Amino acid sequence: MRFVNADIIDGTGAAPIRGGVLDITPDGRIGFVGTAAAAPPIAVGAELRDLRGKTLLPGFIDCHVHLGFNLADGPFHVVQNDPALVVLESAARIRATLDAGVTTARDLGGLTLGFREAIERGLIGGPRLQLAVRPISHTAGHGDMHLHGGHVVPTLPGMMELADTVDEVRKATRRVLRDGADLVKICTTGGMGSRHDQPDDEGLRLDEVRGIVDELDRHGGRAVAAHAQGRKGILTALRGGVRSVEHGYGIDDEGLDLLGERGTFLVPTLSTVFAIDQATMPPYHYAKKVKWSELTKENIGNAIARGARIALGTDAGVCPHGENLRELDHLVQLGMSPLAAIVSGTRNGAELLGIADQVGTLRPGLLADVVVTDADPLREIKALGDPTRIQLVVTGGRVVKDLT
Repeated sequence: MRFVNADIIDGTGAAPIRGGVLDITPDGRIGFVGTAAAAPPIAVGAELRDLRGKTLLPGFIDCHVHLGFNLADGPFHVVQNDPALVVLESAARIRATLDAGVTTARDLGGLTLGFREAIERGLIGGPRLQLAVRPISHTAGHGDMHLHGGHVVPTLPGMMELADTVDEVRKATRRVLRDGADLVKICTTGGMGSRHDQPDDEGLRLDEVRGIVDELDRHGGRAVAAHAQGRKGILTALRGGVRSVEHGYGIDDEGLDLLGERGTFLVPTLSTVFAIDQATMPPYHYAKKVKWSELTKENIGNAIARGARIALGTDAGVCPHGENLRELDHLVQLGMSPLAAIVSGTRNGAELLGIADQVGTLRPGLLADVVVTDADPLREIKALGDPTRIQLVVTGGRVVKDLT
């Protein structure tokens, strides 16, 4: 397959190639990307597609999703509906994420191994997935779904992995690995959606974080993603050796210094900060969001200005599914250039997930994960957040959405 006359943004941060050409080989990889003048002869029998007036980009990577639930359904959704319906709803969310232009996603709690295998086997359509399965939290921490009366909120079935000592977090790490986790998510602070704590509350201790990192080093060196919103828990996560700080709403210059020194990624999930709806949120959740929203914008804006290593993540599930690329506009609103925002959702995401040798940029030899839009994202970045403006999605050389 050959795409011609496309404005190509390759995800590396380089200037667009106007009227460019991209070839996809029969084995689903990128064969050529560049100017029309430099393109080799088209392969015999190859399909030719004219993308004049359209922009071609790498498939996007959302590094923070929760595809197994939709917060708007309420905490008792899974016990009020047939389990088959709940599974199929997750499949629909996974498909909507793909149709939004996300060809790779990292699910940080709520999906089980079977969903990843179903995508790999072609049983359902969706992005390639990395799974955390269940986050590790201490008792009464952000991952503790118990209500004050002792009952468990069933929004996230099987999602709790509670541990309160170094030995317990090591065992918890082994359990999630046994259940198919590609990485481990931990909670070093409280959060917005948990009713019994605050974002400034500290979660897992430094010795516990280091215990998890050490345990993962014994199992191939898999990554740790830290739910970390308040300042102290952010510093704990960074000093403990995590690969990414999720949210990072209270990050300050000390945290940004550590972030840079250690090569850690920041995944700001601004989509949850920009979306505040009192009518649909419990009062405690709404109050936290109002308190933290402006502080978050200031701190993440400072992180952008200082050149922090940012990867796109939305927290979809807490915010709506299938509108993932709205996050790009939120980053731009806080000072990032449109081209840099695109890099955060392509190359940077691939580097965070450890798959930059496979996807994330448009380079010969990489898998052909491609998105085509009728917008010029450098002039109209917000358009990418509208799934109807994503006209073509290709994963591994296979067309999975086509509105052209």
